[in-house]
Amino acid sequence: MESPSFTLIIPAAGIGRRMGSDTPKPYLMLKGKSVLEHTLSCFQDLDSLKQVIVSTSVSYHDQTSEILNRLFDEVETAVVEGGERRQDSIYNAFQKVSPSIQYVAVHDAVRPFIRAGRITECLNVTAETGAAIVGVPVKDTIKRVDAENIIKQTPDRSELWQAQTPQIFRKDLYGRAYNYAKDHDVEVTDDASLFEAAGIDVRIVEGDRENLKLTYPVDFRIAEMLVDSINP
Repeated sequence: MESPSFTLIIPAAGIGRRMGSDTPKPYLMLKGKSVLEHTLSCFQDLDSLKQVIVSTSVSYHDQTSEILNRLFDEVETAVVEGGERRQDSIYNAFQKVSPSIQYVAVHDAVRPFIRAGRITECLNVTAETGAAIVGVPVKDTIKRVDAENIIKQTPDRSELWQAQTPQIFRKDLYGRAYNYAKDHDVEVTDDASLFEAAGIDVRIVEGDRENLKLTYPVDFRIAEMLVDSINP
């Protein structure tokens, strides 16, 4: 089955505070290439990819444009200014999505190990259902605590999943979810939550634990080992 065409949005305007660096995490170097370049490369050979839009700070606009032009010579690309919040950065990019595109994928700039097969699987599920994300079942016991760190509840682990990206949506539903968020002042940490708030069902596709998000220095050390295992 031929996968439908899609636009990729990468929010890359975040800072590297938890990584302990003045350089934003997407622009940290990982084995000779920026994390952003590693991430974009995961999508490079997908025939269904027709457009790539990266939202980032003004000071990294030129560097980002250079990476996009080098990696995607036959795909439409654009760089837009990031917003104050992640969802603002994505919304800015969403305004640039080509009218001919039906599906939009959002992927974290600092998840450089997503497999092409998982992207395609998530895209195909989205074509069937309208909204799908990649995730993995939670492996640890989770505790809900109060403001004083007193445990209040232990949720059933069998019902819990860790959300990852890409998160892929039909474009018209995406616009509806964002309009709902604006009208009701909804603030979220991932796009699937926008859909949940708007009452739109989202399917989850099981992914891989290697698809980690580089947030802390230990994540970066793991990433270096993963790069070495991919390119021995």
